[in-house]
Amino acid sequence: MHVVIMGCGRVGSSLASGLERLGHEVAVIDRDPQAFRRLGPDFRGRQVVGFGFHRSVLDEAGLDSADAFAAVSSGDNSNIIAARVARESYGVEKVVARIYDAKRAAVYERLGIPTVATVPWTTDRLLRMLLPDGVATAWREPTGTVAVLPLPLHEDWVGRSVRDLEEATASRVAFVVRFGSGVLPTATTIVQAEDTVYVAAVSGTVSDVTAAAAAPPEED
Repeated sequence: MHVVIMGCGRVGSSLASGLERLGHEVAVIDRDPQAFRRLGPDFRGRQVVGFGFHRSVLDEAGLDSADAFAAVSSGDNSNIIAARVARESYGVEKVVARIYDAKRAAVYERLGIPTVATVPWTTDRLLRMLLPDGVATAWREPTGTVAVLPLPLHEDWVGRSVRDLEEATASRVAFVVRFGSGVLPTATTIVQAEDTVYVAAVSGTVSDVTAAAAAPPEED
């Protein structure tokens, strides 16, 4: 693959080095020539000085023949403009932009540009390291409003219905992993001992949802 990366900060340089180690052809764009020092002396790809949304710069980086484009500079506006140019003007199939503002990321997703909202993503990774297994979110939509998480269920939930679990936790069961396979449950699906239950919940209620699931269900 030929991959063009806009931004040679810590993320861009690490991404470029990783792709090159995997045998891909890489071109890196940055407006600061000194930024390319992060690539190290062994980097063999193209180093293009300029703004990643200028056509002359993108042409020099070989975007017209690129298989993928990543916009990972420090500016949201620059990233999304460059990503749209790559997608709409050059027809690059795989395009992704790093966005710091999670609310704006949702808008860009609707424009067809996949984004990585840095703050929510980093927060989730830290939670996975700090909290017990099964508590941190498995996925969060771009605005950070809704999260999908695996529930640490109290043993007494075994034998109860998905409807009971949803009512008690004020969440929606998204899917169940049962014997290693994903299952889309109905309201009448019965929770089994081997199940890992994933629910969708409003992000601000995650702690309440997990607390309710960790407690035994109320008797009817």
